[in-house]
Amino acid sequence: PCWRVEDFVVAQECTRCSSFQAKTIAECSPTGFIEKISCATSKRDELKSCRSAVMEAHVFWRFVGTMMCVAAVFAVLVVCRQRVLDRKALEKVRKQIESI
Repeated sequence: PCWRVEDFVVAQECTRCSSFQAKTIAECSPTGFIEKISCATSKRDELKSCRSAVMEAHVFWRFVGTMMCVAAVFAVLVVCRQRVLDRKALEKVRKQIESI
């Protein structure tokens, strides 16, 4: 591809591939997004796989939300486990005091 060896200008911003484009254009396969570029020296127009900033942000915030939920679940589990251990410790102390 000319964009690897030449300077290029982005002719069309990064857009999602249609279902037809996904089946017919090889550049759509890696990310599902393509941009049209014009190479400066050879004057050729080519398609290049790209990453959408909006999609990347969406994936990032979904990941952050999932991690927050997982952290909340484990925090609740830690609190519950701590309460069980505290009860066991108090019961042990109570039995020791009663045996005196």
